[in-house]
Amino acid sequence: MATVTFEKAQRWYPGTDAPAVSGMDLEIQDGEFMVLVGPSGCGKSTTLRMLAGLEEVDEGRVLIGDRDVTRVPPKDRDIAMVFQNYALYPHMTVAENMGFALKMGKVSAAERRRRVEDAAKLLGLTDYLGRKPKALSGGQRQRVAMGRAIVRNPQVFCMDEPLSNLDAKMRVQTRTDIARLQADLGVTTVYVTHDQIEAMTMGDRVAVMEAGVLQQVDTPLGLYDKPANLFVAGFIGSPQMNLIEAKAANGVASVGGYDVPLSPASGRSISGEVVIGVRPEAWRVVGPDDGGLPVKVTVVEELGSDGYVYGTSDVSGTPATVVVRVPARSSAGKGEVVHVNADPAHVHVFDKVTGQRLT
Repeated sequence: MATVTFEKAQRWYPGTDAPAVSGMDLEIQDGEFMVLVGPSGCGKSTTLRMLAGLEEVDEGRVLIGDRDVTRVPPKDRDIAMVFQNYALYPHMTVAENMGFALKMGKVSAAERRRRVEDAAKLLGLTDYLGRKPKALSGGQRQRVAMGRAIVRNPQVFCMDEPLSNLDAKMRVQTRTDIARLQADLGVTTVYVTHDQIEAMTMGDRVAVMEAGVLQQVDTPLGLYDKPANLFVAGFIGSPQMNLIEAKAANGVASVGGYDVPLSPASGRSISGEVVIGVRPEAWRVVGPDDGGLPVKVTVVEELGSDGYVYGTSDVSGTPATVVVRVPARSSAGKGEVVHVNADPAHVHVFDKVTGQRLT
């Protein structure tokens, strides 16, 4: 096991106007589960492939432990890769697939058998070792791919969207299995996904990327509670944060004729054009005479334990859709108007021009 360090790592693809990854500086601790998350094309898979040696590093360095692996061939980096499409050999059994890399490495048959059986026990695959991949479900195939990585005892696991081919139910189960396995094995893991729910539920820390640039690295709750900029605020959280244009002065952000009180700790020093952010659960439904923001309900999602109201507001600066979390079986109905306000402690404030967090 080892740390992973990116030092000003950059990757340019020929014929492009900007780098796919721009000066990545990131340190991943020994045994840490680090998730790289962002929209398609943000550079997260390229970053992972730079670590694995599948993409060149045009500038900067990549280190595993104290060893500079920037120019080291993939086979000599002591990493194991888990791909999106499983990449299993269809003519081999589960046991043969899991032990293939060991066979190529001249590991003895007895040692191969022991490692494969140990990994199969961890993954619940003992009863399937004699089957071919076509006789397995998608979740079982992904566990075989995990087993193939585990038996190598690598310093680092690299996982490139390994759950994207699974159905929703299997994805939830498998992400729990991967997180448990990683905690049990204690192997440094770099996991790429575009699904921010996966990132929030699996990672010890999460690195958010956009357009090849690292935006913020923090714990899942750190990202959720204190997003560094508008991009992170809008990307992390489901449903996403309500982002509303406002004008701040004297501890209040004015949205049309509606005033949102800002946190006393920093609100007094904020003035000018801003964007305020309010999580759906931070809204409070109030009476029509209590000065709340009016929202005309267009859709109500009942989820059993709670629900979400989606609506529109004709107040200047509000987004096209305002989302409010409400108690289960709320009386709000389609076409009705509800009024909401927010606790100042849970109002995020961002600079309208730079997008950076002000509070």
